[in-house]
Amino acid sequence: MARPDPHSVTDDTQPVTRRLELDAVVDFAARRLGCTTTLHFEAPTPDAGPLDLDTRGLEVTAATDLTGQALRWELLTPDAILGTPLRLHLPKGASGVRLESRTAPDASALQWLEPSQTHGGQRPYLFSQCQAIHARSVLPCQDTPARRVSYRASLTVPSKLVAVMAAAPLRHEAKGERTTFHFEMPQPIPPYLLAFAVGDLASRDLSPRSRVWSEPGLLEQSAWEFADVERHLTAAEALFGPYDWERFDLLVMPPSFPYGGMENPRLTFLTPTLLAGDRSLVNVVAHELAHSWTGNLVTNLNAEHFWLNEGFTVYAERRILEALEGADLAALHAALGRNDLDAAVTRFMAAGTPALTKLRTQLAGVDPDEAFSVVPYEKGALLLKALEVAAGREAFDRLLKSWLGTHRFGSVTTDDFLAHFSKAAPGLLERVRALEWIDGPGVPSDAPRPTSRRLEAVKALAGTVPTAEATKGWTALDWQLFLEWSPHTLSARELETLDERFGFSRSTNAEVHVGWLLLALQCGFDEVLPQVEAFVLRVGRMKYLKPLYTALQRKPATRALATKLFEQSRPRLHPIARAVIAGLLAKPR
Repeated sequence: MARPDPHSVTDDTQPVTRRLELDAVVDFAARRLGCTTTLHFEAPTPDAGPLDLDTRGLEVTAATDLTGQALRWELLTPDAILGTPLRLHLPKGASGVRLESRTAPDASALQWLEPSQTHGGQRPYLFSQCQAIHARSVLPCQDTPARRVSYRASLTVPSKLVAVMAAAPLRHEAKGERTTFHFEMPQPIPPYLLAFAVGDLASRDLSPRSRVWSEPGLLEQSAWEFADVERHLTAAEALFGPYDWERFDLLVMPPSFPYGGMENPRLTFLTPTLLAGDRSLVNVVAHELAHSWTGNLVTNLNAEHFWLNEGFTVYAERRILEALEGADLAALHAALGRNDLDAAVTRFMAAGTPALTKLRTQLAGVDPDEAFSVVPYEKGALLLKALEVAAGREAFDRLLKSWLGTHRFGSVTTDDFLAHFSKAAPGLLERVRALEWIDGPGVPSDAPRPTSRRLEAVKALAGTVPTAEATKGWTALDWQLFLEWSPHTLSARELETLDERFGFSRSTNAEVHVGWLLLALQCGFDEVLPQVEAFVLRVGRMKYLKPLYTALQRKPATRALATKLFEQSRPRLHPIARAVIAGLLAKPR
């Protein structure tokens, strides 16, 4: 037995899935999907033997081979992280299997929203979030990035709703009170990129190869906010080569969506917290677009090499932003990222888990959702920046394109990275001491740091109450850094003056608003507690919930409020966010 992924029962000695078919009926009343899943193997089985598939909470009712012959099957011992493996006993010559199953009402990949939890308030909503290992709660599969699959899918939904999927739409058929939507994904993807949504949805074209979807009441705002998406696409292609996914559509999600964005190919999911009204948060679109090359096109083999997805993507995102906005603003983005990285490293070191500050990690027995942090994003991007500085940008760009071209539509490990760069640029890895970055804790002392006059100007004013004239021309990025760099010793009067002068509590930019709330909480300015309460009851994005709940939990006077707010918001949180916040509040103080 050889398992390429510590978070999957997938076995290299067993058949390899290369294509799947999913036919699902959406039952809002029961909060279940009824699924027929067909898995096609890379080659017929040479001998009779087992096939182990990942499942979590699935009710499996039947299994056959592709000729219709019933297969013997059993559910193995459940595991708290992996779920419950499904073992099928295959005959010689089997070319695939067909399975009937139903999802659990609390499937970890799915969120079912009542009409009252949507923007329109009239119709229910369903969406999936399969990263990192939640596809197994939707269908039995080899739920690992080591097994890329193409697929065909159909979703049968109530006739007043629309189904969208991160795949090419083919057609839809209405039959009575049901409509079936058909989709095709011709390119092979890792299972965590399987994604769909069902709700009261409308769309508007942004360019010949991009459109935005949202609930009808948000469509005008969403279309304006993301109107420049074609500029992002053009800039990215100039840097990394042709876009391989035909379309780059966007779906603005309900507020409970737990992430800033999810890079599902052909249909990126985006949090509504990006709708700032001034396009100040579209850098998240650049990040998800960059994943079209770094992550979707070339994918980490498993979560232990997650930095190959996210470190490359942060580096690529900043290159796109530099091309669009200039080096000064790109430096501000990099400075914010370095702040986040330093805070994460300090937190892991204090918790006695320095291993989680390495790029190449050992995650057997560790839930990837629990190990999730900014480290692979920002430390990985810094390593690539160090390589760029050492090689020169022009030479490094050739290396990057070579990496993407060589491993196109493949799954890779850190050893693959080391082998490729050693062969393509002998001596370069040694010059930056790449193994220290990869296998050592923390951040090397000589790691590149962003520099610019603009950064220094912001830093010089942190901790003061500046005049409006001194901050003339500042962007939301400048204000984010100002708030992050401000000491936690500001007085109530200083905080009141800052807010009166610059309107942080009224900001429509969620990064600035949350930065203000965190600074105020850390300074003991309890006047912001009503704002904190309103925010956490409205937004489900973990990037904001985790630091806000941490700040509330840290002080005895606000711990009860943290518990109260979590209990109030629990029903509308995504299962992933619900589990993460519950774990945070349960930690010893």
